[in-house]
Parts: sequence; C-alpha cells; structure tokens
Amino acid sequence: MLCQFSFKNFRSYKDEAVFDLQAVATSKDETKNFKDSLLRDSDGKEFLPVSVIYGPNAGGKSNVIRAFHCVVAIVMNPIYRLKSGIDDKRIPFDCAPFNFDENSAYNPTDFTLFFRPDDEYEYKYFISLKQEKILEENMYRKELKKCSRTLTVFERSKGEITLGSCIRKASINTQINDSLPLLSSLGINYKLEPIDRAISWFKSCVVFNYADYVQEKIKLEQNDEEKQKFLSLINEMGINISDYKIENLPETNSHNISVEHIVNDKSFIMDLIDESEGTKKLFNFFPYALKAISCGGVLMADELEVKLHPKLLKYIIMLFKNPEINTKNAQLVFTSHDISTMKSTVFRTDEIWFACKRADESSDLYSLYEIKDENGNHIQPTAAFDKQYLEGRYGADPYFRNMMD
Repeated sequence: MLCQFSFKNFRSYKDEAVFDLQAVATSKDETKNFKDSLLRDSDGKEFLPVSVIYGPNAGGKSNVIRAFHCVVAIVMNPIYRLKSGIDDKRIPFDCAPFNFDENSAYNPTDFTLFFRPDDEYEYKYFISLKQEKILEENMYRKELKKCSRTLTVFERSKGEITLGSCIRKASINTQINDSLPLLSSLGINYKLEPIDRAISWFKSCVVFNYADYVQEKIKLEQNDEEKQKFLSLINEMGINISDYKIENLPETNSHNISVEHIVNDKSFIMDLIDESEGTKKLFNFFPYALKAISCGGVLMADELEVKLHPKLLKYIIMLFKNPEINTKNAQLVFTSHDISTMKSTVFRTDEIWFACKRADESSDLYSLYEIKDENGNHIQPTAAFDKQYLEGRYGADPYFRNMMD
C-alpha cells in the first residue's frame, strides 16, 4: 500500500506537496458510510482504497501523477534495463524543476514515499536529485507487528554510503555511479530481503495514461480464468463481448486484437480498433486494474473519466472500494474533471483532493477534509460536494462563474 507521497520542486510544484492516503478520523456519519471500504493493516491503521484529484486545467492535477510516475521510473528503469534485459519496459520520464522563479532551476527535486509492500513492514524512501545526479538517497523501515523502532536500510549523502545492519555485508560494493539509485543497484546485484521487498512494491505500481494508448500496449490475459473474469466485468457494464483473440504479428513485433459479439445466436468478429473509444479504453485500462486488485498494487490514472460514461467511472471506483473484491489492499488514484461522482455516496472527504495555481504560478495540493467553513468546522459528509465545488467554495475554482459573467 501507498501510505503517503510527497515531492518538492517538480514541474508546477515549487513547495513541498503532500498526498496522504492514510484515513483520517472523520465524523461518525461518514465513518459509518465507509466502514467496510477502508484498507486495514496488521497494526490496525486504516488507509484509503481510492483517491481522486480535481481542479482546473493547468492547476497541477496531472503533475501529481507525473511525480509518482517519475520516482517509480527512476528506481525501476535500471532494473528493467540491466537485470531483466527488457529495455522496452523502460518508463519515459522527465524530472523537471519548477520554472517560474530564479532559484528553483538550481535546486534539487525531492521525493519521499511511505509504503507497505506487505503486512510486515512500513518503508520510508527518500531521493533527492538534480539534473539526473543523485544528491541524497535514504531508506528506512519498521516492523509493524512488533511496533519496533525505525531501522536504517541505507543512507547516501554527498557520495558517502552507509549500510544498515539488515543488509551490511562485506561483499557489497558501495562505489556506484551518481546517476544510479542505490536501491536499484542493490536490487540488480544482490539478493537482499529488505531490498527485494521494496523493489517488489515499486514493480507493482502502474501509471496509466490513455493519451499514450496504442493497441500494441494492451496487456490482455490469455489465461482462461483471468480472461473470463475480464469478460465478465466487461459484460456487467453492458458491453456485449463474448470473447477476444490475440494474433501476434511477428513482422511488426506487435499484435492484433479481435473481439466476438453474439447477436441473435450468431457470432460476429470485429477488430478492436473498430470498436468505440470507450470500449478500447476499457480493454486498455481494465487489465491493469485487475492486475492491481489481484496483487495489491497501486494504480494511478490521469483523467480516468475520458471516454467513459459516468456510471462506468463509478463502477471502476467501486471495484476498489468493495472489500469482497479488493482483498489484497489495492489502491486507485486518479485525476478527473467529471463531478458526477463527487458525492458523499462515492467518496469520503479525505478521498477528494484539489490542485490549483497560486499567484506565483506554483501549484497547491490539499484534500477536502482540510477545508473548514467560517465556523472552523470540517465540510459535512452530507454536503453537496459537486455543487459547492462549482460555486468555488473549495478553491481550485473551475471558473464557471467567471465564464457565465
């Protein structure tokens, strides 16, 4: 599980932004409504299965997803390239600093992650880099069931590396290139339990961007059981597809996907590329969603609602919030402009986030739970979130009032 993610000096974010997936103590009414949807760990702490980020265009929503995408790519790309020998799995990223002042371009970009790869440990990973050179990198962990103190896995600062007792071995080489994360290097070259746990978590994190959709990237399962699960969900959404087939095209190193429709007891075959954009998106997105749910991964998606009917968007959200389906503590984080799901029947106040621009063009990130009314009270869970958002009460104003004027 992702517990908390913070970053600083990344794209439109000049100051530190903190994105927290720890469930807060909310009112009794709200707690009752979402009693079963929260993810509970072995130490009794509760975390959010879903979070959504709203805000105006150019407010900074996508940059939260990009920041997470960036730190995952920094860690995993060397492993895909050097250990697995799979260069085409490398994740493109751009770790650009804040542009609109005189100092940020010369300052490092920082990322901090608190995560739980399983129900035994919580990790803290920090990396600071400037122009792809790593200035500082630290990792710590604590055992959950014993409530033990936090122990050092490794620390790296100004070229000096200190290994914690859990991985300290005479054979480990600490002389590495300053552009290579120590976490990646240790994962590539050594079999170390604390490192392997962390790497397995990073590997389970996926960032989905439909704007980068191509048919060759669709990750459909050919296993019969997984295939039927996928088709069952598609048909629950009212999309009549009884089967699909994948044809490999060696000459282009790609594949073609065809789908079967049964109409009046007759079979009709179509290429997936001729289906609606919404159907193509579901074929592209759902394999990642099912993979996250089956292994307990983190799935982040930018503008998830694009090409989807609002009811389908709600259906996807509720998959992750259903404890009978989401048994492995998977999490979905997405950005959206669709406010049809911005309701207390779908989200808790701590699951709704906003990104907006300040006067100096830097972005700000905050949750609905942090907002208080004129009397200092939190927003009530019975409030009309969508209506109040459009009225500009939550900041992150979509400017509809200005447009009407």
